[in-house]
Amino acid sequence: MTQALTTVTADEIEAIAEAAPYPQVTVGLTDFIEDYGPSLLGAIHRQLKPVFDPNEESERRKRYQAVLSDLKRKPFPAQERAVLALAELLIGQDQSAAILNAEMGTGKTMMAIALSSLMFSEGYSKSLVISPPHLVYKWRREILETVPNARVWVLNGVDTLAKLQWLRDGLSPGDPSSTGPEFYILGRVRMRMDYHWKPVCDQRKQHEWDIHEQRVHTSVFASCPRCGTYIKDSAEERVLTPVEFRREDRQRSCTNCGEALWTLHRPRSAPPKDHEALLLKALQAMPTIGRVTARRLMDLLGADALNDMLSDNIYEFVNLMDEEGELVFSDSQAKRLERHLATYEHALSQGGFQPTEFIKRYLPKYFFDLLVVDEGHEYKNPGSAQGQALGVLATQVRKRLLLTGTLMGGYGTDLFYLLWRMMPQQMIQEGYTYSQRNSLAAASMAFMRRHGVLKEVLKVTEGADHKTAKGRSVTVHTVKAPGFGPEGIVRHLLPFTVFLKLKDVGAALPTYDERLVEVEMTLAQADAYQQLSVRLTQLMREALARGDHTLLGVVINCLLAWPDCAFREERVLHPRTKAVLAHVPAIFQEDEASPKEDELAEYCLAECDKGRRVLVYTTYTGKRDTASRLQAQLRDRGLKVAVLRSSVETAKREDWVLSQVDRGIDVLITNPELVKTGLDMLEFPSIAFMQTGYNVYTVMQAARRSWLIGQHKPVEVVFFGYQLTAQMACLALMAEKIAVSMSTSGDMPSTGLDSLNETGDSIEVALARQLLSQGS
Repeated sequence: MTQALTTVTADEIEAIAEAAPYPQVTVGLTDFIEDYGPSLLGAIHRQLKPVFDPNEESERRKRYQAVLSDLKRKPFPAQERAVLALAELLIGQDQSAAILNAEMGTGKTMMAIALSSLMFSEGYSKSLVISPPHLVYKWRREILETVPNARVWVLNGVDTLAKLQWLRDGLSPGDPSSTGPEFYILGRVRMRMDYHWKPVCDQRKQHEWDIHEQRVHTSVFASCPRCGTYIKDSAEERVLTPVEFRREDRQRSCTNCGEALWTLHRPRSAPPKDHEALLLKALQAMPTIGRVTARRLMDLLGADALNDMLSDNIYEFVNLMDEEGELVFSDSQAKRLERHLATYEHALSQGGFQPTEFIKRYLPKYFFDLLVVDEGHEYKNPGSAQGQALGVLATQVRKRLLLTGTLMGGYGTDLFYLLWRMMPQQMIQEGYTYSQRNSLAAASMAFMRRHGVLKEVLKVTEGADHKTAKGRSVTVHTVKAPGFGPEGIVRHLLPFTVFLKLKDVGAALPTYDERLVEVEMTLAQADAYQQLSVRLTQLMREALARGDHTLLGVVINCLLAWPDCAFREERVLHPRTKAVLAHVPAIFQEDEASPKEDELAEYCLAECDKGRRVLVYTTYTGKRDTASRLQAQLRDRGLKVAVLRSSVETAKREDWVLSQVDRGIDVLITNPELVKTGLDMLEFPSIAFMQTGYNVYTVMQAARRSWLIGQHKPVEVVFFGYQLTAQMACLALMAEKIAVSMSTSGDMPSTGLDSLNETGDSIEVALARQLLSQGS
């Protein structure tokens, strides 16, 4: 059969396309994933073999499952899969680092402990845990409750250096008496390099006869304390006096015998306290123990026995018995003491040498097998001393595990420094290295250009006319914006990260709901805000036209805060000249509630009628002190209210909150920064944000403080904001940054703030741009 071929010209094809064009269809990302997700997932499975397949069986996996089944506390199936995946990555694939990006409340501590047990079975016996200071003893407690035969050392008190010296002096190929993994828990406050030191030298006198004055001249010079060699300047030309030598800011050694010409010192001028005084002070700091009880305990057991209990066996202290065999503490006392001691570090020695510096200098490389970094996102800042110390520690261990529930705060730079510190070899292979000036700034910018979002801002200034052309000056500067590209997720996250959501744990969690409540201001409040906004926006525009960014933060902070603080007069001052830029009188009286405060009170009353306690977040707890005002108003409505302030020590906040719950409070008011990590607020299923602040990590963690394993009531989170104010713009940008953060966690955002999600820049820049565009 012969088939005729017809030639069609390009003009004819174009005519056909114009006559019957294909319809253009726009599909949202969420809808696209829902419609085509299974097909895309199937294509990925065909092209890429996963590192861990839960359906595969192997001898190693059976061995790992047997180890997990021997734990005192068994992980949930979803937790077990995450642990096995991490073990396959670190051991099976021999990767140097892994990330566990698990939602708040999924049990990251439990999974890290289980992973350490698996790695112990493969010869990785020592784990170094970097923990927030208030969670150190929580780690210790969970390790002892989970792992049989585990040995735990707490490196958080002022006797940390003594413990590290003991470890160094007792180094051996292996401890035959140890039948379980060893854990060393280091508080994050100890994560610093360097130490306090001062130059030291001896003094040698030199006598010379002056033939003119007919007398002896005596000079004093600095010398080595060991061999007596004179200490010269850096050019080795002149002998230094002791005063000159002690002014030097570099550590030196003797050129003859090598003796160190420096020593450690304690910068505080106060004399060290004696052993008994320190112990009495520590006892009196505990709940239910006063001066008389502390002295009675001291007389009963002695200082040494008490110190041993508090340092190494807190449960023996809680269950202490007197000479007649009766318990010293009642059940209620023992319960409060156990809460307190769970986050308490006791030590009687004193020192100043930083443990991270000691580990780097004096412990052999790879002495620790696994480094576990809890709340890893706290080390993202480029100039952070703790972040830099983490980078040093990461080079001293064999394997690293980073735990976080909020891996990214919206910007690509958040990930760059975390990745560089946890897995520097991979980042170097990608071309991100130090510059000739020993800086990572250029590498960070290159990472942002490739995977993040950068915006180039052009500023065009018209100049004076020339004879042949008009003068024009164009300046360009680059700013970062929220966002992270798919390539970055594929290259830097997916190969090293295990993701786990709370809903996947299968622990019968209740529902979680977020919603936004827009509050309308009163006429007087809205009019005053409008005048304040117009005045400050005009001043900011004039300042920016001159290239002065001084007013940016002042204006934004004032417009965000004033609607919530209209109960006091607002006087806005220039940060440099202190000139009054604007003045607004108080709109509400001390006993008069604002619309947002009314909304909060009605919400709290409604929730309390349902038998639900409310956790209220307010960021203005300093000079403006909205917390005290909210407390007074809610008490006037018949509610029992407590305020958690920063004056409550970090280690005592959990016990403080539980004691307030025991007293029957209905509402707890606090700054979200005080409870964002570690504190389980299961007793408060209703959460209300009066303000959010700027920090995405804080908002995401604070919002989930009560939606954790163990919660049995539905959790509701409410965000309050005034209509047509900078507060709503701030919430909108916060929604965008949360969306970016959730996209790097493999989740499509569907939060209460997501309805406000629009493109934008950093919070201050976005708000300033919006204000300027409204006023133009």
